[in-house]
Amino acid sequence: MNELVELLKSRVGLDDLKAQSAAQSVIDFLKQRLPGPVASQIESPVGGGGIQGAKEMVGEKLGGILDKSA
Repeated sequence: MNELVELLKSRVGLDDLKAQSAAQSVIDFLKQRLPGPVASQIESPVGGGGIQGAKEMVGEKLGGILDKSA
């Protein structure tokens, strides 16, 4: 999740607390909206700081939409 927090800080200009809150909100949103097998895999790569792995996994399910916005 650290990589997502840093991305939010640099691209959006959020401070640490707001970036962490926003990142957690995104993770919670994805976990609620994605199918169970995909949602259950979100916490592992994101929790370990591997946001790129999470983007690739979710991007495959969403037709690459996340990779286009990066």
